[in-house]
Amino acid sequence: MTGMVAGGWGPPIVAGLAALAVALAGGVATRTDAWYRRLRVPAWKPPDWAFGPVWAIIFALTTASAVIAWNADPDPMARARLVSVFAVNGALNIAWSVIFFRLRRPDWAFAEVLVLWLSILAVMAIVGAVSLPAALLNLPYLAWVSVAACLNRTIVRLNPPFDPRLRST
Repeated sequence: MTGMVAGGWGPPIVAGLAALAVALAGGVATRTDAWYRRLRVPAWKPPDWAFGPVWAIIFALTTASAVIAWNADPDPMARARLVSVFAVNGALNIAWSVIFFRLRRPDWAFAEVLVLWLSILAVMAIVGAVSLPAALLNLPYLAWVSVAACLNRTIVRLNPPFDPRLRST
């Protein structure tokens, strides 16, 4: 509650709306259509119904992390770094869904998810500079994207080629 008093309702509202925008954009980009259903996937792939709840928890924890870090350091430069690292991470989060589902290029999405993973480490480093507990709130995000990267890599291995110029259909 002290953080709320110090920062007011503005930071949680802005962070929540930003997280919601990223979640919605990623959701809109995600299509579980016939192409997706035809992909060969490993037996260990989480069920499709699990993705929504897991992402909801991750976005809530990441939003809390951002608000805690914002309230922990009022320095304008620190806050600019914080906003920048979350903005890049959000853009990369959306980009993965676009590349994988809309462009239907899991091969390119695998390269992108590695950059997304590094951006989560950057988020944790920037947040961790002012609050270790806030940085640790991003561990589920890092873990989930690690699983997603392994899944993405396995899908690439099980379903080559993805370049439409190489397909006969």
